[in-house]
Amino acid sequence: MDILQLRELQALNTLVFETLGQPEKEREFKLKSLKRWGFDLILGKKAGEISYFTAESGKRSVGEKYTEDEIHYEVEEIIHELPKNKKIFAHIEMIHGRAYLVGELREGEENIEILRVPAGSILLAYFKKHKLHNLIEALRNVGTALELVKQRGQEGKPVSYENLPNVARRFLRGAKDLEKEAGFGRVALSYWGENKDGDARFRVSWLLPTIALFDIDIAEKADKLLAAFK
Repeated sequence: MDILQLRELQALNTLVFETLGQPEKEREFKLKSLKRWGFDLILGKKAGEISYFTAESGKRSVGEKYTEDEIHYEVEEIIHELPKNKKIFAHIEMIHGRAYLVGELREGEENIEILRVPAGSILLAYFKKHKLHNLIEALRNVGTALELVKQRGQEGKPVSYENLPNVARRFLRGAKDLEKEAGFGRVALSYWGENKDGDARFRVSWLLPTIALFDIDIAEKADKLLAAFK
């Protein structure tokens, strides 16, 4: 079988399940999410003005003054409880093909940017901190949606849905449920059967909204699904 024949078989027989729409623009998070990502929320002076901003968890202390990226900061309080009526929202912003996690503290029409960092770096550090090793292994690229890839064994002709083993069907059901929870997703599965040793051969590509993976509940579910698909 030449490469053209193989790709035609895979294009025609790869199973694709989509939750249509666009990845969500932003998501609301609790203060503890900032800490999970590795940041403290601080009240103090930024460039001489009273404001809220963030710093790496445990790095700054009350009364400290410092300069970062040519901006002067003074730490007056490290916030442990979100001020009344204020909410934290975050979204993914694309700049020259690179994804950034942008966090904002919002009250009514007032909106203060408190965080702007490369999304991929923070995501991987956050996965490592919470021992989500299957997500680390599967992560391939990060935009407003991210791609997770898991592949085992030599390529071949994908089997039909009816001939999938139970472990593959359970993964697809779980992936589709998680896509609905996240509001967007696309999972593509080529299952090539087993090799002579009885090991599964497959390739799965899974798109999910990047901002949704910053929600620990969704991240843990995705990691568990990937772990179970062997």
